[in-house]
Amino acid sequence: MKHWKDNIYFVLVEPKESGNIGASARAIKNMGFKNLCLVNPPIPPLVKGGKGRFSDEARWLACNALDVLNSAETYDNLKDAIRDKSIIVGTTRRKGRRRGVITPAEQGVKGIFNIGRNNKVAILFGREDRGLFNEEVEECGFLITIPTGKEQPSLNLAQAVLIVAYELSKAEYAGGKGQGAIGERQEIVNHKEIASLYERISKTLKLLEYIPKGDRNLEKKIMQNLKHFIGRAGLTDWELKMLHGICSQIEKRIK
Repeated sequence: MKHWKDNIYFVLVEPKESGNIGASARAIKNMGFKNLCLVNPPIPPLVKGGKGRFSDEARWLACNALDVLNSAETYDNLKDAIRDKSIIVGTTRRKGRRRGVITPAEQGVKGIFNIGRNNKVAILFGREDRGLFNEEVEECGFLITIPTGKEQPSLNLAQAVLIVAYELSKAEYAGGKGQGAIGERQEIVNHKEIASLYERISKTLKLLEYIPKGDRNLEKKIMQNLKHFIGRAGLTDWELKMLHGICSQIEKRIK
């Protein structure tokens, strides 16, 4: 039987330092995980979507986790990396209403643990100097943050990976229960399938004239909130078909 940790994917988005990639591989293995994904890493991949070639520094810092490092999947862009994942979770130290739901890591990982029992979950870590861009945050159902001191709030990339992986391991012992936990769900559809639903909903809302013509700001805000709402827990295949069916009925009535 597949272990829930095999469903967790640590995704480093455009990491700049190869040493951080190696140290992240070690951190992941320390906590019993094995899936490392790299989006546009500093070292060119040998094959698209395949294994990467790493520097001596990366291999040295990986220590006894060379198996995790060598099996890391590399991608040219984020959309390819998360295409087959059901839930996308971002990590951030920057807060704001535009960034959607943000919870402390200790609470947020309980939801990841519950969903990860039956579904693939991607946890995104941004660039060392700039974090995740707004368009990357928009792909996330919710965000988790690691509380830090005000004088030095920024964590090293590998340190952040280790803390999240540690909190996830703790969630297993707690059974995922507690404040902030998202209930265990049956198998849910992947990000690619949900993305097509968002496009359908957007077109349907325009047909209903719910969004005034030309009001791009309102349209973007509505779709952002829908993405955060659905992305926090995902959709089962039945729920996905139901929503597509509702859109179909609306289209028939209007036409």
